[in-house]
Amino acid sequence: MDDDDLVRAVAHGDHGALRELFSRHAPWLAARLRTVLPAPDVEDVLQETFLAVWRGARGYRSGGAGGWLWGIARRQAALWLRRRGQPEVLLTALVAAGEGRPVDPTEAAVSRAQLADAAEALGPEGSPQRETWRLMYLEDRPVAEVAELMGVPEGTVKSRAYQVRRLMRVALRGQDPMGGEGER
Repeated sequence: MDDDDLVRAVAHGDHGALRELFSRHAPWLAARLRTVLPAPDVEDVLQETFLAVWRGARGYRSGGAGGWLWGIARRQAALWLRRRGQPEVLLTALVAAGEGRPVDPTEAAVSRAQLADAAEALGPEGSPQRETWRLMYLEDRPVAEVAELMGVPEGTVKSRAYQVRRLMRVALRGQDPMGGEGER
């Protein structure tokens, strides 16, 4: 049975398929999670991940079980750290882990500092773009949840997220968001 078949079986309540999916994917998910979480938390996040797989298998679209599982694991790790009051620790490490490269602690610290500086391009704390960035990219919340929290339509959140990505890209490249070159 391939991974797509297993997820479909999980969607129909097959506990054995969930066990098989876990045995195939838990080792590499745990290895990736260890790059972003303290070792004692990895097992808990894996359990939360496969509980979310059990609950969300009906929403799976065929053709990429590994990526789908990693997406769930990333969200569970973000939720785990958010509950502990440290979501900002996760961003750089998750990006690096998603690219399959090891996380250098020095590089992660520098990246976090650059990211914090670039966030200034989004406006002051509490501004719509800054809140969108915090909720979507630091806390890894879905568009619908961000819309509800901010009291705006989902389309507005998507538009703000587009603006945020554009502003952050420019700021991280060291350019003035208004078009000129910034300091490097």
